[in-house]
Amino acid sequence: MAESKMGFLIDTSRCIGCRSCQVACKQWNKLDPDKTVNQGTYENPRDLTSNLYNRIRFVEKTDGDNVKWLFLNERCVHCGDAGCMKVCPSPGALYRTKEGFVAYDKEKCIACKYCVSACPFGVPRYGADDKISKCHLCFDRIGAGMSPACAKACPTQTLQYGPRIGLIAKSKAAKKTVYGEADLSGLGVLYLLDDKPEAYGLPANPSIPTAIFLWKDVLKPLGLLGFWGSVVGVLTHYVTFGPRKLEEENSEKGGDAHG
Repeated sequence: MAESKMGFLIDTSRCIGCRSCQVACKQWNKLDPDKTVNQGTYENPRDLTSNLYNRIRFVEKTDGDNVKWLFLNERCVHCGDAGCMKVCPSPGALYRTKEGFVAYDKEKCIACKYCVSACPFGVPRYGADDKISKCHLCFDRIGAGMSPACAKACPTQTLQYGPRIGLIAKSKAAKKTVYGEADLSGLGVLYLLDDKPEAYGLPANPSIPTAIFLWKDVLKPLGLLGFWGSVVGVLTHYVTFGPRKLEEENSEKGGDAHG
């Protein structure tokens, strides 16, 4: 399975910031445009949205009088050990395709938003329908033997789709460091970076936040247990003491009346 797993490679040194990938993604997935305003940067929109599955992040670095641009294609990286899948309580809402990518079924999403908290890359978004939305790597195109829409539209081959093991071997042969090769059991989307991951806004050592498991698997069940325990306690008290106390009060009143 590891040898046949497909992958998606992003060579940041080739990116020219044209954003053809953004346009192609919107066209193929029939995504509505995002209303934005000029905020003094070429980035547009400034963040991923429920209608924007991938975007180009513009990173401007200065060294004295010199200015250097770094471009990052930001999207779901389809973790091998996917936190979103681990915490999702709705079977089938998030699932892995035969190629190894993480897709979703909006019909099964229950809007709990656990996936948002469990993603170390902060990718999942929720729209007006309160359902999960993110890059699914054009699983419909891939299933029909085509490459993802963004890779098809890229004019510089920044985005490459193919057998994961082959993409890694080709990158290492070019003496380039592959980000995501082993992180979280291997990312489905790999990056070739010209600088440290932090310079691009990527975590150096991505990991699934443990707090989400503490809440989902320990604290929340305990809270529910405490709630239902209180209900049972009230009912038990009523059955055990409530009626008896009422009878005793009635008896006392009756005795006073006879006296």
